[in-house]
Amino acid sequence: MRTLAVFCGSAVGVNPIYSSIAVALAEELARREMSLVYGGGGVGIMGVLADAALARGVPVYGVIPAHLEEKEVGHKHLTRQEVVPSMHVRKARMAELADGFLALPGGVGTLEELFEVWTWGLLGLHGKPVAMLDVEGLFSPLIAAVDHLTAQGFIRAPDRDFLLHGADLPDLLDRMAAWERPTTFKWMRSVEET
Repeated sequence: MRTLAVFCGSAVGVNPIYSSIAVALAEELARREMSLVYGGGGVGIMGVLADAALARGVPVYGVIPAHLEEKEVGHKHLTRQEVVPSMHVRKARMAELADGFLALPGGVGTLEELFEVWTWGLLGLHGKPVAMLDVEGLFSPLIAAVDHLTAQGFIRAPDRDFLLHGADLPDLLDRMAAWERPTTFKWMRSVEET
């Protein structure tokens, strides 16, 4: 895993640890000699992460839709900033550039990006690890909801296992680096299995 796509908030949230974990991730990326691709913003956790990564010599690639760049939320000092026509193109381009996907603290956009890339993996559109860092239990209710959906038969157990999570950043990155896509893949049960 050489390039990590990170989904994270355009706000910093109420707990200072959310910004601190972005800095810790930048340090891990530098230590592992990895590159960062993210949504290209200069605000919130996105801005904290990009600034911390740049300060540590990490190549940082932003992908931002033109309508957001026009509102001046785009970061102005990245290694490379691609301005694309839409959110759909942004997500596809980030997926193309990345070797893995990690969600840091964020809101609706972060969750939408995470769930979409998880779905793409389940549909066989990529074979890259997808993970969420559970900072101070922020995502614990969401993880519990996913587990409940699995228990109720709406998410197959192997599909649930496709989504990694954890609270320890270095360990989670190690698990992502070691992750291998299942060799047998089936996203729908046949009639005989129902």
